[in-house]
Amino acid sequence: MYSRIRTVVRNLKPTTKPFSSSSTTPPSTTATSPPQTLASLRARLAEESPSLTDFIALKSGDAYSVEVGTKKNPLRKPKWMKESIPGGDKYVQIKKKLRELKLHTVCEEAKCPNLGECWSGGETGTATATIMILGDTCTRGCRFCNVKTSRTPPPPDPNEPTNVAEAIASWGLEYVVITSVDRDDLPDQGSGHFAETVQKLKILKPSMLIEALVPDFRGDTGCVEKVAKSGLDVFAHNIETVEELQSAVRDHRANFKQSLDVLTMAKDYAPAGTLTKTSIMLGCGETPDQVVKTMEKVRAAGVDVMTFGQYMRPSKRHMPVSEYITPEAFEAYQTLGMEMGFRYVASGPMVRSSYKAGEFYIKSMIESDRAASSSKLSSS
Repeated sequence: MYSRIRTVVRNLKPTTKPFSSSSTTPPSTTATSPPQTLASLRARLAEESPSLTDFIALKSGDAYSVEVGTKKNPLRKPKWMKESIPGGDKYVQIKKKLRELKLHTVCEEAKCPNLGECWSGGETGTATATIMILGDTCTRGCRFCNVKTSRTPPPPDPNEPTNVAEAIASWGLEYVVITSVDRDDLPDQGSGHFAETVQKLKILKPSMLIEALVPDFRGDTGCVEKVAKSGLDVFAHNIETVEELQSAVRDHRANFKQSLDVLTMAKDYAPAGTLTKTSIMLGCGETPDQVVKTMEKVRAAGVDVMTFGQYMRPSKRHMPVSEYITPEAFEAYQTLGMEMGFRYVASGPMVRSSYKAGEFYIKSMIESDRAASSSKLSSS
């Protein structure tokens, strides 16, 4: 089966409108199409023509990716990897407030190319930001990440949950992502800090949608439960890469099974209607076969939303980029993900795990779910 799946990317026609930051309406399948079982999906795809054998042709040709080059002969980034310059009144306002309160954002720490677009609201008007709590120093050292590391980071600021909540509530954001560094040095690994921040923000601004992008908490059930029941709207945890490359990309304390278990536990503990979300980077040396197998396992764990983006090397001391995946290949992964039953898939070279346009669609999805739920209650 998987030898056939590897060739889908080139010739598979999208069944939904591909992800675009300029789109204003979520794909209709996110709200209306029931998730299919992986068994029925395999059976249907095996019968349909053209078959998924088109994946191999894509990988062997130049439509799937372009080369990075060598140290002696590096090649220019492809045209689709051009970054925009941050700007706009809302961007300036948020940046100023962050400096005043000494708050950190993963947008800045990770040098995200979409920072200006997300903070300003872009074409969708849904302004978002990703706030990093628990300090700016991580206890782990993943090969792709630019955040500072230390075995003994400074203790968390006890006032941070209040400061973060008050700052975010004053910005006029509609959707916020709260994330953190790993804090293996803390007894609760920072889960209490997460829960307190979410709860304080919900008190100040109940209408705001909150996504918590959390570490794996070393798979601790109590930590996952605490955050999942904090009042958030989206529980996110990134598996970062395909199953086969976990040890080469992530810190040795992280692994695929542990991350998948965290996402499964979150779905069990969180109130009904809470979405789960994960993300992987492409261009780390993975094969299409490995990507699809990873997608299947993530979907089988009940994850609702998945995002795909291009890995970019933060510095020469970090893991090198293996290849630049083309927009066409990203589009095909988005299509395949929707076929697998994910409620939403954001996939593109510049997409990051927390990305404004993707959050706009998730916001629309949550609001639609709640409206349907309210309608059902009132009619019963």
